[in-house]
Amino acid sequence: MFLFVTVLQAIVAAMLVGVILMQKSEGGGLGVGGSPSGMMSARGAADLLTRTTSILAVLFVALSITLAVMAAAEGKIETIDQSLQRDTAPISAPADDVPLVGDDPLAAAAAAAAEEAPADSPDGAVPLDQ
Repeated sequence: MFLFVTVLQAIVAAMLVGVILMQKSEGGGLGVGGSPSGMMSARGAADLLTRTTSILAVLFVALSITLAVMAAAEGKIETIDQSLQRDTAPISAPADDVPLVGDDPLAAAAAAAAEEAPADSPDGAVPLDQ
């Protein structure tokens, strides 16, 4: 159905362009000539083309709205995807004792600095001037 309405809108658009190009412009144009009296006079043709343009324009807008509604209904999600919500345990506070890794040079340097701390410093802290 969506494809049919799309093709129909393309046909209406092409007809609308054709009717607009046939209308008489300010300096003349592709206006349809004919006998001076009757429906196909210059005035009658202008009225017919104006009415046809109005009808095709309304039809084009209606088809555009219909296509928008159909596209929105086609892509509608019925349920909310909750796959990104995971039940995880809260992160616990880190422990005061950090385990030292034997191959880690920073951990080895920290352990060596803690052992060489002066006895007069509180809690074995290393003074900032060293």
